[in-house]
Amino acid sequence: MKPPLKLGEMLHLRGNALTKGDPVALPLTQSSMFHLPGAPDGHAAYGRVDNPTWLHLEHVLSHLENAPCLTFPSGMAAISAALFATVKAGSRILIPSDGYYVTRLLADRFLSNLWVAVEERPTLAFADGGFDGFDVVFVESPSNPGLETIDLASVARDVRAAGGITIADNTTLTPLGQRPLDLGIDIVVSSDTKAMGGHSDLLMGHVASRSAPIMERIEEWRRVSGAIPGPHEAWLLHRGLETLDVRFDRMCTSAQVLAERFMAHKAVQQVRYPGLPDDPSHPLAQAQTARFGFLLSITLKDEAKAEQFINACPLLRPATSFGGVHSSAERRARWGDDVDPAFIRLSVGCEPVEELWQAIEASLNAL
Repeated sequence: MKPPLKLGEMLHLRGNALTKGDPVALPLTQSSMFHLPGAPDGHAAYGRVDNPTWLHLEHVLSHLENAPCLTFPSGMAAISAALFATVKAGSRILIPSDGYYVTRLLADRFLSNLWVAVEERPTLAFADGGFDGFDVVFVESPSNPGLETIDLASVARDVRAAGGITIADNTTLTPLGQRPLDLGIDIVVSSDTKAMGGHSDLLMGHVASRSAPIMERIEEWRRVSGAIPGPHEAWLLHRGLETLDVRFDRMCTSAQVLAERFMAHKAVQQVRYPGLPDDPSHPLAQAQTARFGFLLSITLKDEAKAEQFINACPLLRPATSFGGVHSSAERRARWGDDVDPAFIRLSVGCEPVEELWQAIEASLNAL
């Protein structure tokens, strides 16, 4: 399914509101104070609350999500805001046991100490046992790093029927690849550090929801906690969003090519990519996503071979995180993920795909 987006309109959201002599590029407002004589109502007042650079960035993000949006200084700050704004002492939450590990750390080490009951289920068995009694259900599809998928519309429907709220982490696919709010999810969170920014030079995140009471609560959390983005990071993210469409298209297209070639290489023991027809995630991904994404995984013979492959390939950065213009790879077991020691998460960047494959193939052939 295609996301109902007008990306050309997004690029001109600012331009069509300009008056003669205004700068076309978004100005960077680097100020903690604003000129404020008299009553402050309706005017920018203080840098923890207001910033014109954020406001336009959030206008663009709201266009992408087709929902009100707030920005945060990292993806985890966005996840924290969504959770702390929706739980209280005595709440029960459900999170994926095979999703991003820092979300589990946040729930285990902080929420659980505030009398919030935390339960975990693997993505493939997430709906087993139903959702009765859960106040908040946090989902991640495809999961990071295993790339397992879950039926977001079904989860959203069943959680709502049980009286709960759903939060979906859509970092891996962005609004161009998947639209959880359109599938009935209540809140979307994203680490814009990844593909949304796209240049590995900022930390940012956002939260979007079509529920006014939820967004009011999340805005209050940001204002009171001080979990605000820096103006320069907001400016960088806005600039990154202007090329998201072309970058995301190149990355997803190249990932499909590489996944198919990995399948045919003797050094690769397993490939996971939702765009492969034989991948377990393919039928559901085909039904609920617009693109299959730029992340894939390969498993090699052993840990030593995996490290050799990553470190010897000149067109792969051995780095954590993903979604940048530079292709990157890492063994996720080094962070404690429950995966094979030779499991490699590979983020496909914007290099010409044939040149990228030649470098990858040479590194595999040398194993």
